[in-house]
Formats: sequence, C-alpha cells, structure tokens
Amino acid sequence: MDIAAAFTRDTQAAPHPVRRDATAAAGFAVLAVALALTVDDGRRPDAVGWVLLLAAHVPLAWRRKAPLPVLLAVVACVAPYHALDFMHLAPIPASMTALYTVASTGRPQRTLIVGLSVTSVTLTLQILVNPHEIVELLRVSGWVIAMLVFGASIRLYRQLVAGVIERSEREAERKVAEERLRIARDLHDLLAHSITLIGVQASVAAHVLVADPERLDREALAGALEGISETCREARAEVRTTLRVLRADPEGPLPDLASLPDLVRSSGADLTVRTGDAKVPAAVGAAAYRIVQESLTNAVRHGGPDTRMRVDVGLVESELTVRVTNSGITAGVGTPGGPGGSGYGILGMRERARSVGGTLSAGPRDGGGFEVTAALPLAERGVTA
Repeated sequence: MDIAAAFTRDTQAAPHPVRRDATAAAGFAVLAVALALTVDDGRRPDAVGWVLLLAAHVPLAWRRKAPLPVLLAVVACVAPYHALDFMHLAPIPASMTALYTVASTGRPQRTLIVGLSVTSVTLTLQILVNPHEIVELLRVSGWVIAMLVFGASIRLYRQLVAGVIERSEREAERKVAEERLRIARDLHDLLAHSITLIGVQASVAAHVLVADPERLDREALAGALEGISETCREARAEVRTTLRVLRADPEGPLPDLASLPDLVRSSGADLTVRTGDAKVPAAVGAAAYRIVQESLTNAVRHGGPDTRMRVDVGLVESELTVRVTNSGITAGVGTPGGPGGSGYGILGMRERARSVGGTLSAGPRDGGGFEVTAALPLAERGVTA
C-alpha cells in the first residue's frame, strides 16, 4: 500500500522535498562508494574520480524542484567519470534516478528528447572507452530506455489516478448539491403547508374574536385553536421524521399515497384515488404526495374563502397521474412571475416530477381557478436534468 501510494501521489506536493531528496542522495552516495570499492568494473577512483562520483549525487537533493537541470548536472559529473574508465557501476543509481525524475515529471516530448540525448552521450562514451564491447553497449542503452519508459509509465499512472479522483470529487459534489436541493424541497413542502394552514386557522380564530365579542362563538374559537395545535403537532412529527431520515438512513420511510387522505382532509379538499393494486415505487409516491401538498398549500394561501379544491390520483397505462384543481386562484397568482408569489413552489414541484422521470404542468383553468397536472412513470427511466 505504501509503495502504491508513493507512485500515486504528486511528488511536487510532498512535504519537505529537498530534505527528503537530500537524504536519498546521501544514501545513493554511500551505495556508490560501496560499489566503487567492491565491484571490479573499471579502475578504482582516484582523487578526481571520487570528487566526480560524490559531486554527481549533490544535485539529486533538488531533483523534484528542477528535474532537467539536475539531470544535466549529474551528466556533467558522470560523463567525465566514465570517460576516465573508473568503476562504471558506481554512479548508475544516481544517473537512473535523475533520468526517472525527468521522465516521471515531464511531458512526453521532453522525455523523448532527453532519452535521445542521454542515449547518444552514453553510446559515444561507450564507443570511446570500450569500442569492442557491443553487448555492454546494448546493455547500457537498454537501461537508459527502460528507465525512461518506467518514468513515463508512472507519470501516466499518476495522471490516470488524478483523473479518477477528480471525477469522484465532482460526483461527490454533485450528490451533495442534489441532497441539498432535496432537503430544501422537503423543508419547503413541509413548513410551507403547515405554516399556511396555521395562518388560515389563526385568521379564523381572530375573526371569531373580533366579529362579535358580545356573542363569542366559543366552539368555533376552540375548533380553530385546536386546529392550530393539531397542525403544529403534525409539523413537529414530520420535522422529526425528516431529521431522523437525514441523520440515519437516506432511504428511510417517505410520505406516500397512503398519507394523502390525512393531508387532503386537513385542507378541506375532495380526494379520489384510483390505483387499484398497482405497486407504486416509494420515490414516485413521495413525489406525488409532495406535489399534492404544495398544490393545496398554494390553493389555501392564494384562494378565496369559497375556494373548492379537488385531488384526483389514478393510473394511465404505466404512469401515475396527479391532478389538483381549485376554483379560487385567479390567473397568474402563484405562478412564476405572477403577482401572488415567487413561483418557487411550482419550480419545486417540477423538480419533484423530474426527479422520478416525470413531467408537470401548472396554469390557470378556463373559467377560473388553477390546475396542476403531473405524470409520474412507475417504471424507472431516464431522468431529465
């Protein structure tokens, strides 16, 4: 796992790069001295040879900061070292490290140019020092090419991993945005409906108190206050359920068609449900519930005292149809850009319908009133954005 992480992470973003590379360079220098003293692969270095050998490791401390200048500095020290026929194996780790760094951090064009240049220098030196060693010539060239290919492969692997991580982050951000939108819709649907009903019931109570104080209708007042209390209890229960779903299981219980009678009854509307024994997916049932809830909220908020509301839910082929009509909202009120509202409720209903692959239309009816119609497919299909 640590080795995979070392190849995956961005070397430019590693903490303390100079300190880490200087430590690695010191380790390579110790290895080079050990090889120079023990391996029989040329003359043992003299004073000049030791200076060139150790000097070749100093630039490695800045290999991630400036890969190409470091490679040039290493070559400048290693080339005369090999030309003097010192122990050829000793500086190889430092040379290969510099080559790998250039290949793993640079673009393919630069890697190709560097590979051709280093190979040319290596072949030239090999021909000058050992003109008859064809096998050695091929071996050295193969090591140079292999290290460049390895470095380029690591660079491509890092780009691939970075692309996967970036896509994952974008997907996570998209899901967070969708979840925020869903929460906003839930809170809007829940609180707008409850607060609207509380407002209507409070208006009734105020009217009873002010209309004729001498002949106070205590039953009507008690009924209005009890309605406010009941609506508050229902709102509190729904908020608690919503919070429980958000904190625990996002696939938890959702309002569905079975909850419609209580919702419609509290608004004083007529309800007709014709779904038979059809199985309605939870998401579709929740979308239908919220669409009806928002439609009734708009009707109660914008309609007059004699507003009549009706809710019809049924099946047409493989679609659940929802139709909410009222006779009290005048044309343009509560619609986007209309004088009676901001239109966020209708926008939210459309988003609800689209979230399950359905469609929604809303507008004034001929002869007065307002109508909201939604078609929600029972079978999953492409969801429009």
